[in-house]
Amino acid sequence: MTGTHNLHNACGVLLHGITSITIIRARKRWRIAICSIRFMVSLAREIVSKGKIHDSRILRSHFYTSLALEPSSSHRGGTSSTLLHRITTVTISKAHKRWRIAYIVISSLRLMVSLANKIIVKGNSHESGISKSHSYTALYISCVPSIDQTRLTEMVLEKDVVDLRRLGGVEGIANALKTDLEKGINSHDEEVRRRREMFGANKYQKPPPKGLLLFVMDAFKDYTILILLICAALALGFGIKEHGVLEGWYEGGSIFVAVFVVVVVSAVSNFKQERQFDKLSKLSNNIKVDVLRDARRYKISIFDIVVGDVIFLNIGDQVPADGLFLAGHSLQIDESSMTGESDHVEVDSTVNPFLFSGSKVVDGYARMLVTSVGMNTAWGEMMSSISGDSTDRTPLQARLDKLTTSIGKIGLAVALLVLVVLLIRYFTGNTRDKDGKKEYNGSQTDLDNVFDAIVHFVAAAVTIVVVAIPEGLPLAVTLTLAYSMKRMMADQAMVRKLSACETMGSATVICTDKTGTLTLNEMKVSKFWIGQESVEEDSSSGIAEHVLKLFHQGVGLNTTGTVYKPASASEPEISGSPTEKAILSWAVLQLCMDVEKLKQGYTILHVETFNSEKKRSGVAIRKTADDSIHVLWKGAAEMILAMCSSYYESSGITKSLDEDRAKIEKIIQGMAASSLRCIAFAHKQISEEETGCPNDKTTRHLLREDDLTLLGIVGLKDPCREGAKKAVETCRLAGVEIKMITGDNIFTAKAIATECGILDPNHQINGEQVVDGAEFRNYTHEERMERVEKIRVMARSSPFDKVLMVQCLKQKGHVVAVTGDGTNDAPALKEADIGLSMGIQGTEVAKESSDIVILDDNFTSVATVLMWGRCVYNNIQKFIQFQLTVNVAALVINFIAAVSVGEVPLTAVQLLWVNLIMDSLGALALATERPTAELMQRSPVGRTEPLITNIMWRNLLAQAFFQISILLTLQFKGESIFHVRQEVKDTLIFNTFVLCQVFNEFNSRSMEKMNVFKGIHKNLLFIGIVGSTIILQVVMVEFLNKFADTERLDGLQWAVCIAIAALSWPICWIVKSVPVPDKPFLNYPKRAKVIFRRITNFFNQMESPSFKLGIRPGKSSSRRIAYRMG
Repeated sequence: MTGTHNLHNACGVLLHGITSITIIRARKRWRIAICSIRFMVSLAREIVSKGKIHDSRILRSHFYTSLALEPSSSHRGGTSSTLLHRITTVTISKAHKRWRIAYIVISSLRLMVSLANKIIVKGNSHESGISKSHSYTALYISCVPSIDQTRLTEMVLEKDVVDLRRLGGVEGIANALKTDLEKGINSHDEEVRRRREMFGANKYQKPPPKGLLLFVMDAFKDYTILILLICAALALGFGIKEHGVLEGWYEGGSIFVAVFVVVVVSAVSNFKQERQFDKLSKLSNNIKVDVLRDARRYKISIFDIVVGDVIFLNIGDQVPADGLFLAGHSLQIDESSMTGESDHVEVDSTVNPFLFSGSKVVDGYARMLVTSVGMNTAWGEMMSSISGDSTDRTPLQARLDKLTTSIGKIGLAVALLVLVVLLIRYFTGNTRDKDGKKEYNGSQTDLDNVFDAIVHFVAAAVTIVVVAIPEGLPLAVTLTLAYSMKRMMADQAMVRKLSACETMGSATVICTDKTGTLTLNEMKVSKFWIGQESVEEDSSSGIAEHVLKLFHQGVGLNTTGTVYKPASASEPEISGSPTEKAILSWAVLQLCMDVEKLKQGYTILHVETFNSEKKRSGVAIRKTADDSIHVLWKGAAEMILAMCSSYYESSGITKSLDEDRAKIEKIIQGMAASSLRCIAFAHKQISEEETGCPNDKTTRHLLREDDLTLLGIVGLKDPCREGAKKAVETCRLAGVEIKMITGDNIFTAKAIATECGILDPNHQINGEQVVDGAEFRNYTHEERMERVEKIRVMARSSPFDKVLMVQCLKQKGHVVAVTGDGTNDAPALKEADIGLSMGIQGTEVAKESSDIVILDDNFTSVATVLMWGRCVYNNIQKFIQFQLTVNVAALVINFIAAVSVGEVPLTAVQLLWVNLIMDSLGALALATERPTAELMQRSPVGRTEPLITNIMWRNLLAQAFFQISILLTLQFKGESIFHVRQEVKDTLIFNTFVLCQVFNEFNSRSMEKMNVFKGIHKNLLFIGIVGSTIILQVVMVEFLNKFADTERLDGLQWAVCIAIAALSWPICWIVKSVPVPDKPFLNYPKRAKVIFRRITNFFNQMESPSFKLGIRPGKSSSRRIAYRMG
């Protein structure tokens, strides 16, 4: 107190305004001096009061002297008077509202810091410097780490233990990074921001996204577009030469404009979808991790991690950054993503404390200290180098590519044939101009006119190719997938692999978990048994004290959850898995368990973490008071019971299980039949003989699994989700079988399955419907294949059992979807046709192995994904039907017209406009249809079912035949029917053809239903596209005559065009009433080819020497040949 008292006398009036100062002593020295803001306020008031005594326009100083105190002892006495002298000589200008005193406040702040430094020096030399006041003012002061990032990065990457020890070990690194290992870093935003600026953000650099211009350039790489551009350039040159600039640019210029519009629309569509995929990719990479900040556990984004953070790691987690092992047990890491080695690496605090970003936790749990993030990690550099565009093609896209190639070849053949016919007719003098004269008269024809005609023919042929090639199919798939992915995100499903969208529509079996998927995953302890006695709520006072203490140990020390008691809240904050949280919460609130006190009294020697295969966890501990060693087990009730030889009663008496084992088993079965998850706790004290050699480095042998004493059994209630039963019924009506695979015992599994509708309560449940995992595993392969389709529930299953079931179902020809959330579920998720991981409880390993992430862990969302999968497939089929109708009609019309009259009725510009309607706008309209209830009333699409079904062939051939008949009639009889010129007739053909596509777009909305308008009001985009198409068609015909090579039509002609096009609706209704066979049409030619080949082989055998020598096939062979021929 003496040093502080002297300083107070020296400062005099200055320290009069300071009413409270708190100095917090932290880690061996005083670091922070908290000075009251009231000092500045008091100082300002004093200056103002001084200024009021004098005239407002007194002497002005031409310079300002900084306010600071030298630390020299010779100036201590005069510090106060000097300060006051300087303050009174400062002029405050009333003309500027007398408040221009900012420089004084700043200088005063500097003075305050200087005085605070003096106080700290004094405080360090005495036990207590300044008496504490009852009022405190918090002042955040940032701490600057004193270590180089490069050294940290190299140390971890090279696993340099020597350098780590040189820096003081993990504790030395933590001190250098200003991290409290027990509390973490400060959660203040400024602290996090400063660390991010110093050490970088936890993000890796990616190449800049592909710009719109690059998509445009990609579109121009299409060889048909390039040929059209060449033709357009030639037509433009010849046109200008023949007709001049004002009139000659129309044909070539219009082709240029049409090609440009097609290219831009395609490029913009691809650009937008690419942005959509990038956005979804960022969402899928946004992993949530648990960090320790200000002694509290927070769940934050992986991108918000900074150097110095303390991270919690559990089984299945991805290590989010490079770092060092702090504390934990049995930590096994899969570093194959970094090193390529499949062996798991053990990480501990002595030999190998190094953790790499991107590696996976396969066993154990730990806390780690982050030392490097983002591009300072090897994972960041690697991901940055491979984060380019993905070129993966989905199976459906591959099938569409083949279809596009096949149709393109047909279109190319037709186009070449048309070109040959046009050239032959031209050079043989069979084509005439508008005046009726021959266009080619041998040597009398100008060479420019010949070239002009050839260019015109080539442009027409190339345009036919453009229309024939269904370039809109890839665009339709992209649009459908992008639209569906976006909508599925809103329905709580995030697609990681595009192929899953389409494959889900073919799913025939869904193997689902129970906990969290069919149930709410909101655990609550509803039953508690000690021995054969049920302990009611708030009745823990009747339990013997030593039994209660053992139970506290079994709950509080054998757990991966944490309990935090904030000073401001009455309820503790508990984190961990739903099961851990439920048990911890119950033990803290009902059994008055104090976790912190427990941890202080015991040392953990070895931990075996819970996994879904063993279904139990154990811990070996040493009691600090007497060095005795205890083993505590927790897990599935019947498994823990099998490890026990005795049990505790609530009175504290220990009894043998020999006589009462069956009774306790009956208690477990009764709880399980009430849909309760049963968790048992057991204990054993290890004798000195059982502890083993004192020099033995491993403590695994301490976890004895026999001769335990049962402490008690808790029953956890996890109610079914509200919509689970309805979702199960929806899937069943859709032809999809639901199988529940759970780790719970068979009684709990039956109860939940019955409650969710998987098992029918009105029918007798037999052994074929419900099996135990071990029983299924021990079947022979033939038995499994025979019974697998009948099984609806598999209880006490291991991850291997789930894989085995998926393999059997796939061998049976099923398309299998599997849900999973644990690390051990990864093999089953990969083995399945569609892997569905859980977004809330799922580990990162499970998510990476899956195709779709169910964000809300709800089975209802699984049913929604199924519906969207069918919608994707259905929308693409709709567009194929629509596009092939246009392809067939356009090819036939142009070919027949070219052969018969030597010209095509649709010009290059008109065909490009039809191509735009068909490819881009049509795809956009039909690809954005939302799923309907009717989709879930169909059977799943089989693996071998053709992409173009019989129903599609029926619809598209009928519409194509109608359009061909009408347009060819107009081509050959239009002038006489309507009494119009040829130019008007060609416009009528063009207008009718476009309007037919508009009306057929409505027909394509449903391939089977008569009512094609149902739900159309929900798809505003479809209505907008159809409306825009009609408006643009009116503009093309009425206002862009030169550009589109059209003539204006009167009202009657428009009415005729609309009436003809509208006939497609009644034709559609009539055709849809015509039944079609189930066997695909295209299989008949294949079957005929097979029969023909077999008949040929038979006759070849008759001509063979053996046949002529009298050697005949056996009776069975003759029958087999006759059967094959039939």
